Amino acid sequence: MALLITDECINCDVCEPECPNQAISMGEAFYEINPAKCTECVGHFDEPQCVQVCPVSCIPIHPDHIESKETLWAKYRKLQGLTDAPAPDSAS
Repeated sequence: MALLITDECINCDVCEPECPNQAISMGEAFYEINPAKCTECVGHFDEPQCVQVCPVSCIPIHPDHIESKETLWAKYRKLQGLTDAPAPDSAS
């Protein structure tokens, strides 16, 4: 599942530096999340860091980019150049 920053964003600049995948950038009016890079912090943290620091709670799951934990792990491994590495707790 990729996340989405809604138009309730106040452009406070706290989410962008928290993203370990550099998926957050300034859009035309407010910050945006690139769904191709968003792993909901899978592989880095237990919870999405942008959601944790957002003062207005404007970062829900993106309804057009719902992904399983396995898909998020695969995306993380691809982004990290670890395509041959198994996800934690996966069968070998």
